[in-house]
Amino acid sequence: MKVKKTPLRTCVVTHELLPKSELLRIVATKEGDVFPDETGKKNGRGAYIKKDLDVLEKAIKTRALEKKLGVKIEESVYDEIRKIIEK
Repeated sequence: MKVKKTPLRTCVVTHELLPKSELLRIVATKEGDVFPDETGKKNGRGAYIKKDLDVLEKAIKTRALEKKLGVKIEESVYDEIRKIIEK
């Protein structure tokens, strides 16, 4: 039986190559909307962040997600991401 490969993605903050299950995808649409995508299948430009509060705080300080996605991210989006990570 063929072994299924686990998809790997890079965290925009730590630059670690990790399985998709350990990361959270943040999506920016052409209209400028930014939101976390837990399914990993929504349309738009995506960036991955490790599901870790320390990494999220570093992303906020360095604006890593804003630079990668090319849009301004509101504080409410970071709060939503924080709630998802804390689950």
